[in-house]
Amino acid sequence: MPRSRKRTSLTIDDPKALRALAHPARQRVISELFNGEVLTATEAARLCGITPSAMSYHLRALEQWGIVERDESSDGRERPWRATADHFTVPASAHRAAGPAVSRTFMVPWATELQAGIERAADDLADGARDEFTTLSRGRVWLTSAEAKQLDRDLRSVLKPYQARTSRKHPEGAVARDGYWLLLPPPG
Repeated sequence: MPRSRKRTSLTIDDPKALRALAHPARQRVISELFNGEVLTATEAARLCGITPSAMSYHLRALEQWGIVERDESSDGRERPWRATADHFTVPASAHRAAGPAVSRTFMVPWATELQAGIERAADDLADGARDEFTTLSRGRVWLTSAEAKQLDRDLRSVLKPYQARTSRKHPEGAVARDGYWLLLPPPG
């Protein structure tokens, strides 16, 4: 039976930890684990298209930085992994210390996932394939640093009631929806 824990946040402020995160397979498995999934190395490997032994290596590397941890096994044979927190933040200071190349390597997989999601949404909206709620919104807001931090806290608070849901634990009729919260500097 998986351990229960209270909701937490992890701050990754060591630039070396950011480098450890900057790998496509690690990014993919982190995405699943930080969305509440508990996965064995074999399940995670299948998601990433790599071997279970390669995934075990990546999971142990992430474990060394306190990003993932072993969960309790339901049958004593499986060796599941889970996130050490509900979400993580990488402050600007870690990105500065790691350098732009590492930061890009860390962020580009997210952009790739976002692009794929936008393409799925465009296909679904154009085909009328699903009667699902899909929304895309874009805008610019003028915020002080303190206001930006507060807005982030407010949005996390709104999402909190839904964050414990996973592919194994959700209300009947619920479907997974990918959400992205980006607060980026404008061009120019």
